[in-house]
Amino acid sequence: MQERTLYEYAVLRLVPRVEREEFINIGVILFCKQQKFAGVKYVLDEEKLKAIFKNDEMCIATIKQNLQSFEQICAGDSKAGKIANLPLAERFRWLTAKRSTIIQTSAVHSGRTYDAVQTLEKLFEELVL
Repeated sequence: MQERTLYEYAVLRLVPRVEREEFINIGVILFCKQQKFAGVKYVLDEEKLKAIFKNDEMCIATIKQNLQSFEQICAGDSKAGKIANLPLAERFRWLTAKRSTIIQTSAVHSGRTYDAVQTLEKLFEELVL
């Protein structure tokens, strides 16, 4: 029987106005060392974004670009720069580091799983949708 392995995850949060400390859960990032996996899954409600940012297309485009960078860094895509070349654990730590920006992550939590990809999907459904 396959053994469950340790994973770590954080919730991706959209923080429209950092000074108000309000946020919307928009995704999940998950790292599992033993399964050599780092992945991110997110969703953006276009209508909600337009309402929050008063149709500021430049701001909305920047949010989308930042989230694409999360995907590229998780995947180790060299288009994301030097960070994407770091070992998997270091990339996860860099992505989940505390920031005061429009996209932030929750504290990192852990658990055990047989399948990291399936767990990412489950956490996304439970914490975001």
